[in-house]
Amino acid sequence: MELSSKLTLEMLGEPFLLEKRIELLHAIEEHGSISKAAKAVPMSYKSAWEAVDTMNNLSLAAIVQRETGGKDGGGTTVTEYGKKLLETYKVLKEEHTHFLERLSQLTNIESGEFKTIGRLAMQISARNQIQGAVESIELGAVNAKVSLKLKSGHDLVSVITKEAVENLSLKQGDSITAIFKSSAVMLAVPGEMQLSTRNSIAGRIEHITVGEVNAEVVVGIGQHDVVVAVITVDALKELKLEEGNSIISIIKSSDVMLGR
Repeated sequence: MELSSKLTLEMLGEPFLLEKRIELLHAIEEHGSISKAAKAVPMSYKSAWEAVDTMNNLSLAAIVQRETGGKDGGGTTVTEYGKKLLETYKVLKEEHTHFLERLSQLTNIESGEFKTIGRLAMQISARNQIQGAVESIELGAVNAKVSLKLKSGHDLVSVITKEAVENLSLKQGDSITAIFKSSAVMLAVPGEMQLSTRNSIAGRIEHITVGEVNAEVVVGIGQHDVVVAVITVDALKELKLEEGNSIISIIKSSDVMLGR
C-alpha cells in the first residue's frame, strides 16, 4: 500500500505555499515572465497573478517582483526571500515524502492494523542526538558501516545491520540523526592514551554537573554541537576535569544508532 498527500504551508490561517504555487514560482524563475510561467504550469494568466498577489500579501516580504509592460506582460522575478522559501519547501517536501514512505511500510490498511504507526511519533530519551550527512555506506555480510559528517566537521561512524540500512532507505548525502546514550560516551584527556575506537571526537568541556555518584559532562565539539557524557565522580576527579578543559569523547561505533 502506498500513501500520498499534498504538502501545504499556511500563513495566518490561510493556504500560503501549495505545490501548484511552488511550481509557478519555479516557472517564474525559469522564464522570467508571468504569462510564460502560467502556460508552463499550466494555469490561467489571471490565476497566476492572483496566486502571486496572495503569496506576497501573506508573506513578511515580497516573494515575486514584477514590472508592467512588454509584449509578454512585463518581467517577473523571484526575490532572494522567495528563493529561500523555495529551498525551505524543498527540504520540507523531502521530509514529507520520507514520512509517507515510512508510514506506508508500517501501516496495513487491508488488515486494519494501525498500532505500529505510534513508532513514528516515538520520543527518544537518549541524551545525544546529533544531525549529520551520510558520507559512505559499506555493506558487509550482516552489518553495515555508515560514515557520517557532522556539521561541526567531525566524522562519526555507526555500525548497524544491513536490514536497518534498508529499512531507513539510507543513501549517500541523506540527512540523518545519530543517537547514543550519555552512558556510552567515554572521556579521555588528549595525549595520554592511544585509542583504537573509530569515534574519537575532540572538544572542550562546556559544563559539568556533579551528583552524589555520577557527573554529567557537556562537551562542545563545534558549530553548537555537543556531546554529553555521564561518568562517575571518581573518574571526574581522577581525570581532573574542569570546565574549559580540552577533552576527547569516545563512542563505540556499535553504540551509535541512526534515525530519520
